[in-house]
Amino acid sequence: MAEEFSKSVEEGLQLSKRVYFGNDRAVSPPKPLPSMLKSHTAYLPTAPMLYAVIHDPSIVDNPDVPSYQPHVHGKCDPPALIPLHMINAVDLTANCYLDTAFITVAATWRLHCVSGSRRCDCRIALPMGPQGSILGVEVSVHRKSYSTQLIDMEDNNGKENVTLAQDGGFLKANVFTLTIPQIDGGSNLSVKISWSQKIQCCNDVLSLNVPFTFPDFVNPVGKRMSKKEKIQINLNTITDSEVLCKTIISHPLKEVRRNAGSKGFSYESNVLSWSKNDFSFSHAVSSSQINGGVLLESASVDDFDQREMFCMYLSPGNLQSRKVFRKDIIFVIDISGSMRGKLIDDTKNALSAALSKLDPDDSFSIIAFNGEMYVFSTSMELATKDAVERAIEWINMNFVAGGDTNILHPLNTAIEMLSGARSSIPIIFLVTDGTVEDERQICDMIKNHMINGESISPRIYTLGIGSFCNHYFLRTLAMISRGQHDAALDVDLVEPQMLKLFDKASSLVLANITMDISNDLNEVEIYPAHIPDLSSDCPLILSGRYKGSFPEVFEVKGVLAEFSSFVIDVTIQKAKDIPVQRVSARDQIEYLTAQAWLSKDKQLEQKIAKLSLQTGFSSEYTRMTILENDQLKKVKESDGTKEVSKKSPRRKGANVQSQRMFLLPHLGIGFGNLTATAENTPPGSEETRAPDGLYPDEQPMCNYIDSGLRWFRMLRLHRLLCRHMLFWK
Repeated sequence: MAEEFSKSVEEGLQLSKRVYFGNDRAVSPPKPLPSMLKSHTAYLPTAPMLYAVIHDPSIVDNPDVPSYQPHVHGKCDPPALIPLHMINAVDLTANCYLDTAFITVAATWRLHCVSGSRRCDCRIALPMGPQGSILGVEVSVHRKSYSTQLIDMEDNNGKENVTLAQDGGFLKANVFTLTIPQIDGGSNLSVKISWSQKIQCCNDVLSLNVPFTFPDFVNPVGKRMSKKEKIQINLNTITDSEVLCKTIISHPLKEVRRNAGSKGFSYESNVLSWSKNDFSFSHAVSSSQINGGVLLESASVDDFDQREMFCMYLSPGNLQSRKVFRKDIIFVIDISGSMRGKLIDDTKNALSAALSKLDPDDSFSIIAFNGEMYVFSTSMELATKDAVERAIEWINMNFVAGGDTNILHPLNTAIEMLSGARSSIPIIFLVTDGTVEDERQICDMIKNHMINGESISPRIYTLGIGSFCNHYFLRTLAMISRGQHDAALDVDLVEPQMLKLFDKASSLVLANITMDISNDLNEVEIYPAHIPDLSSDCPLILSGRYKGSFPEVFEVKGVLAEFSSFVIDVTIQKAKDIPVQRVSARDQIEYLTAQAWLSKDKQLEQKIAKLSLQTGFSSEYTRMTILENDQLKKVKESDGTKEVSKKSPRRKGANVQSQRMFLLPHLGIGFGNLTATAENTPPGSEETRAPDGLYPDEQPMCNYIDSGLRWFRMLRLHRLLCRHMLFWK
């Protein structure tokens, strides 16, 4: 899909040469990229963008000054995408809380390439930062407005007039698209887009990067077209420590607000052309020791769960000399047939780099698996230079993609090999791109081992590649074992994401963390229930619900790398302006969805849907829709009802037909695809969610969508046959 999108943009740029802008010599048609710089995804958006969706090339013209170009025969299939001009101003606002940033971009685009008497669809494309979540889109054009909203698919109220959107959803992992239907040529579209993304952390420095690089061809033509950029960023932390700005790389920000634990910055300028850089900002909170705090928030009146909310933040501090745990690590790597090609090469490169990062007193082994199992060494090897070189040579010989996927046997073997671990953190590093039938059985096996195991049991760090594996199964394995999970949905980023997860696993400074609050509170729920270990690489953030009075001070306990006990007093901080529920909503939804998958608990699924609707974060049990409001039609209908009501009063409860609702494709990652795994389909291939990746109650919705598509195709075929019949008459 990403390659097709990029190709359509390239064709759109060629087609846009038809647009005539007068005799101004400063105006030249948009130039495609030089062939040497092109890649199969060269024209993917690098900032929020709008495109004209062109099926009929004859409609391409200047809406103000028609050029009367020669008629173009034929259609564009797939449609060409012409990037629209962004006009007047663009406004970016970033509100940063802990490890989450809420971004809003507001701008206006002009449909400059379609004749004033014609119409076309307009497609919004939004690239987001790491773990981006689309929160809302609002569009205003002429007398119509469009806005997104989430709906619960179990609730049938108001779904009678839902229309299936033919396009939309995720183009790739972090690129969201949305189509606005039938806009008049020459129209201005005012667009406001909101999303959240994670703030990246490395060595206690927090970095925000927002896609904000606009290509030249979105600049409006004409010397007198004013352009203004405005950026505002608000930083908020729990602690009262000073916020230190490390680097401001992209745009010259000016500090406008400074308080304990928070700062505000802004930038505003008239520019000749739109931003050529992503917005980048880095900061740190000064502290040399492990520290933390707790924010409390009361439930709102409309909250489905009336328990109080809390969010705990635990930071490793920036003391560089802090000792990390010695590791006994086993890499369990999927080499089934679907991992062939670039994917297995990237995995080998990442694994080789990870082995080179091990300390000499760490120990390791490697298990490669498909339908069979291949072990580098049946006993743990010290990470000497010789052992690492032998391991890399073994990887190059044995990592040949082929065969089926069997996860249970290699996991069992890894746990047995780590059973004798002493004075170290035992770690299983699992990488897979497939799903298996016995996933719940595997989770039960891991649970039993954790209950009956050693004081420090094996941590399982899981990396799921693509959308065919069951990420909720992998997340459950990590949750049970105090490990962590990451999803490499973009297969081109497998190598950096694998190394990033390894860096987390290899820099643990505090293990077996507990919160001493259970005696003071009732109905306590912590997400996740088994608290992960603290890494020197990034802070640890937990959230939860409770009833009762939260203690003013409580103890957080753990074990340090020397296996000595650690205790810290954590105090309650004022929430200030930090929205606790929204900051923790995405993580809570993912943790709860993993629990719902494991337990098949329908009530828990309903709870997740309510949390999704309440916070605006999509889930596996909700769907995003586009709501169209036609103000002109609404006025006409209201005028008509005044005349008609004298003769025949409107039926009570009748719907006003000035609204239409379009259902977008499912935005969730699903619960794996057994069929694709069995067929060794590589991740990243064109796919639709197979029925085995759905819950039974989701099947009717899938059938509804399939039947809608079949009906649409039959109608199109019927129209085509009618045209041929008229022609032959």
